Amino acid sequence: MDITLDVKVGALLEAYPQLEQTLYEISPMFKKLSNPILRKTVARVTSLKQVAEVGGIPPVDLINRLREAAGFSPFETDEVEMDAEGMPQPAWFDEAFVVKHFDADAVIAKGQNPMDDILKQCDCLQPGEILQLTVSFRPVPIIKLLHSRGYVVWSSGSSNYITRNSSTTD
Repeated sequence: MDITLDVKVGALLEAYPQLEQTLYEISPMFKKLSNPILRKTVARVTSLKQVAEVGGIPPVDLINRLREAAGFSPFETDEVEMDAEGMPQPAWFDEAFVVKHFDADAVIAKGQNPMDDILKQCDCLQPGEILQLTVSFRPVPIIKLLHSRGYVVWSSGSSNYITRNSSTTD
């Protein structure tokens, strides 16, 4: 199996179990993969591209470190699609409309998966209301799922602000 941005973390670690330690060396944040629940759920659906986003690591750096550790030649920078980082505050965001707060780190620290709780909190939002999701990494898989369900998300530091999509865009 080749190591590209589309490869899922779970598949990567099944094919190359020695790369788990490499991931830990790249970012201590990836040690969360040792959590059995996250390993069975998140790692199975999360691509290396998403891992790079979550870890705040340039995708080409992540891929090339993993490729090197597995004995592959590196990619050239222009061979790896790069995402723009940092979005300005959207027009829909107003701190006064934050009506719910959810600390995903606390749930993860208990060895649980917070995804169902996050979705339930979001489903209770009324138009214009905002949920503040606090987590120590950018939760790219849940953000993509929320987008597919009609929500918009703006991330700022460890806070992710979620609201229902309306005529305004994020």
